Amino acid sequence: MLSFRRSTALPLVAALSLVLAGCSSETDNGESNGGEPIDGGTLTFATGDAEPTCLDPHVGGNMPQQIAGIHVTESLFTMTEEGEIEPWLAESGEMSEDGMTWTFTLKEDVEFTDGTPFDAEAVKANVEHLQDPATESSTGYLALEHVESVEPVGAHTAVFHMTEPDAALMESFAQTWLAMQSPTAMERGMEENCESPVGTGPFIVSEWSKQHSITYTRNENYNSAPATADHEGPAYLETLEIRFMPDATSRYAALQAGEVDVIDSAQPDTISQARASDGPIKDLLGVRSGASTRLELNTGGNTFSDPLVRQAFMHASDIETGVETLFFGTVERSTSMVASSTPHGTSHDDGAFDCDQEIANELLDEAGWEMGEDGIRTKDGERLTVRIPVSTHQSIPAEQSLIEQIQAQSREVGFDVTIDPMDLASWYAAAGAWEFDAITAPYGKSSPDVMRIIFHSDGIEPAPSGYHANNINVRNDELDALLEQANQTTDEAERADLYAQAQQIIVDGAYVMPLYDWQTRVLYSEDVQGLRLETNLSTPWFADAWINE
Repeated sequence: MLSFRRSTALPLVAALSLVLAGCSSETDNGESNGGEPIDGGTLTFATGDAEPTCLDPHVGGNMPQQIAGIHVTESLFTMTEEGEIEPWLAESGEMSEDGMTWTFTLKEDVEFTDGTPFDAEAVKANVEHLQDPATESSTGYLALEHVESVEPVGAHTAVFHMTEPDAALMESFAQTWLAMQSPTAMERGMEENCESPVGTGPFIVSEWSKQHSITYTRNENYNSAPATADHEGPAYLETLEIRFMPDATSRYAALQAGEVDVIDSAQPDTISQARASDGPIKDLLGVRSGASTRLELNTGGNTFSDPLVRQAFMHASDIETGVETLFFGTVERSTSMVASSTPHGTSHDDGAFDCDQEIANELLDEAGWEMGEDGIRTKDGERLTVRIPVSTHQSIPAEQSLIEQIQAQSREVGFDVTIDPMDLASWYAAAGAWEFDAITAPYGKSSPDVMRIIFHSDGIEPAPSGYHANNINVRNDELDALLEQANQTTDEAERADLYAQAQQIIVDGAYVMPLYDWQTRVLYSEDVQGLRLETNLSTPWFADAWINE
């Protein structure tokens, strides 16, 4: 049997501790220093992430929905900073010896905010909702692709029958995209459920003012806090407002003026300023689990179908210096496929990602691309072009500057890179239509199984939402087999070895250029107490927060 509280590999714990030690402010995550919590008040959180098109996190499944949804809809499990799975709406989970069933024991005496009981029938309804193509899920749908059915066995026991073993199933249920919603509310249909999903969480959606804000009111009957919470029972805050402010400068100015209490997607220079001044603005950084921030090279296009060209692109730019200068020491360059908070990532510092333009030029010469008079290489009349769509909602200005630096440095060896800034909806459309040669596509998951999602050839086919997770567009049977085996084994040493082999194939194929950890970057007023990041996907958690004024 496999049950929760599975140990995480020690090297990961050490790495995570180093990251947190290097990035956290003097106020520790979740620690209050202003005395006894004060009940009541309104906290305003200005986010730079895009406004969701739907508040139901089952539909699609992206970070804006995670940020908006975690206050309303709760997960079966959560994770500690050490990567251990802990209870939330489920007390425990056990996988059978053959891996073909999972048994989840649920908390008792929990209700959705519309009065519908949370029980095994509700879990069954939620899984069926996620698996229904009409829901248009992507993240949740892919996470449950090995679940055949859910059988309620008593009110608080749900048995999952699998088509094949999935050792990452509990990890998948530690994220909001698979959170539990009221079956009664889901029956209202997609449109109404998108406007006001109903969960068991510490807050209730009371108003969604499009293109401005979401207002939440406290759930006075809240009794299902995650194991990571600092207190049981209802939230201290009476009202929570999430305000959409896409411009980083305006967000920071609003925080300085006291118009908002917390902001995210903070620019590295403002974090550095706040630390240097030791003033009334504090910072809170966390690593979002899943894939590292990276440029994925589309092998299905003309430019990067040749591995020599992909390798040349890797060697053309000085990523390490760019990250160091543009991010003011708030994050380090990564050479891993997954975030440092995700188990079984391996760093590749053996030269595969080193900047060496002499090697880049030699590789392009060998590939037959000749330097033109305008400094752009050509072959058979075609220019060496690279299209990079950039979501201005997902990429903070510092990241956009890093991509501009890659554009400038790769031009020195003959690449003609075009950067196309666009909103999130346009970015999804471009990604889904394969209208890119390279793309930064964040993908969060509380498990190293994220590698199967984004690198297995099954991910080339789009999910019901239309989004395909595998942007490198390559079919490699050996890679597929390693990722499948890693997902099915519960032996952590074997799992680590399989993932290491898979990552080496990805590096050898020059499919992905890792950049740095995908982060949550928060600045907040010192009047805000008890603020912390819920560890799964490092999302701000306001049920423990209060305002000291």
